[in-house]
Amino acid sequence: MPSSSAKLHAWHVGIAAEAIAAAQFARCGLDVSVQYGANQPEYDLLVARGEKMLKVSVKGSQDGGWGLTQSLLKNADYHLAIEQWLSRHRPRTIFCFVQFMGVPADALPRMYLALPEEVAQRMRESANGRGDTILYEHKEWTKRAHGAGSVDRIPDFWKFSAARVNQLLLEA
Repeated sequence: MPSSSAKLHAWHVGIAAEAIAAAQFARCGLDVSVQYGANQPEYDLLVARGEKMLKVSVKGSQDGGWGLTQSLLKNADYHLAIEQWLSRHRPRTIFCFVQFMGVPADALPRMYLALPEEVAQRMRESANGRGDTILYEHKEWTKRAHGAGSVDRIPDFWKFSAARVNQLLLEA
């Protein structure tokens, strides 16, 4: 088994992220259904409690960020790429971001839950308002970067918790 500092193949990161996300939603008392088959559109899990249901797109990372809009970026128009990305997501879809960087195998990764609109807003604000194709967990922009002197970080209220899950279920 690789050490906690060994880089895993992206496939392993994705499988691990999805499995851990499913387990955490179940621990919060939700029914969890996993989509079957490769490359399912828009979401990986369905989670429900009673009549309330959410589609969950799980994104795993082992490098501190989640690339979301690279394929949509044209002419360095980050905001347009973000808007195109946002338009692809339907109501009742949320994102579960799972971060393995610096996390030993015997600990849970850091996890965050966000609505597509929240993700888009965070990405618009990235790099001192220029926007970016990557959602960063925590990035301090160096003096040579466009976002020099700014810090991008995921908001604390996105942290995976039973309270955050309940809030998102109520908003669905």
